[in-house]
Amino acid sequence: MGSKTRVYLIFGGRSGEHEVSLMSARNVMDALDPAKYEVVPIGITKAGAWLLSGDPLKALAEGVEQAGGFPVGLLGDPTRRELIPVGDGPGPLPAPADGASVFFPVLHGTYGEDGTIQGLLEMANVPYVGCGVLASSVGMDKGVAKMLFERAGLAVAPYKIYLRKQWEATPEAVLDDAEQTFGKYPVFVKPANLGSSVGISKARNRDELAAALAEAARFDRRILVEEGLGAREIELAVLGNDDPIVSMPGEIIPGADFYDYKDKYFDGQSASRIPAELPAELAAEIRRQAIIAFKAIDGAGMARCDFFLEQGTNRILINEVNTIPGFTRISMYPKLWEATGISYSQLCDRLITLALERHVDKNRNATSV
Repeated sequence: MGSKTRVYLIFGGRSGEHEVSLMSARNVMDALDPAKYEVVPIGITKAGAWLLSGDPLKALAEGVEQAGGFPVGLLGDPTRRELIPVGDGPGPLPAPADGASVFFPVLHGTYGEDGTIQGLLEMANVPYVGCGVLASSVGMDKGVAKMLFERAGLAVAPYKIYLRKQWEATPEAVLDDAEQTFGKYPVFVKPANLGSSVGISKARNRDELAAALAEAARFDRRILVEEGLGAREIELAVLGNDDPIVSMPGEIIPGADFYDYKDKYFDGQSASRIPAELPAELAAEIRRQAIIAFKAIDGAGMARCDFFLEQGTNRILINEVNTIPGFTRISMYPKLWEATGISYSQLCDRLITLALERHVDKNRNATSV
């Protein structure tokens, strides 16, 4: 048997999606073949401390803080590409890997999916699963992503961005402007930089709009207001680097009024239909547009592309691209690939291979003249 690949599995994090990350990490850990991989779990607390967990199952079951662990860190120093202890003593650090090493972040939302940890991993010059700094930060910012999608020729729902400072200083003016801009209710209100439907509200009148803006302002300084559409929610999974492939489309059937955070991860009232019931030509067109969206943000490794299919017209509108989609047992990304013919374990294998390939290609770049 050859050398194992060491996988530093990073989970938890300073995010409203901390608990979702724990669920995703458990599934990834269970899927990695112990004959091929040596998994080193790194839990990040809600305060941001990195802990090398001596009891990953407890960390995943009870939370990073409750499981204990040894404080570690990663320097943005390419000459020191392994974990270092934080505090006194050498700590229970793993010996240098005898094979390849790769970092596998399953950190959803802020400080995980937004380009921040990707920047640290780039500085340290280590291979890592998923999109790079640009794609991660752009994919996380719903407003900037929509501008790029439009530039790439994709249709988006009408939207407008408001600043939290603007909302808090002149709330009535913001409400007036939103009502004038969209002309009718309902509208959806979202934090511009957050995932998994956290902080998203549907507003049917002015009072609900005010409450929705206040709720979104809790999570981000930029707030997106978007026209409410009568539409089906179609999702596709993308896998690859420069030559990505795309899964069959699936459809989300919300159990609540819309596909919110509780419905997505905890209530289990929503349903999915894989494949989505679509005419062949329409399914092919959505798949084509998913690749365009992925390339528009310079995606790598993986992403889930979410579309609206307008009822009555079948007009396709790109909603967003999630660069670290959920890996829970009910998450659409792995379910879409399983239905397309790639099992959960095979998916993890491919993501790790793609990470290593991308790292080799990136290190071909000259850094001096």
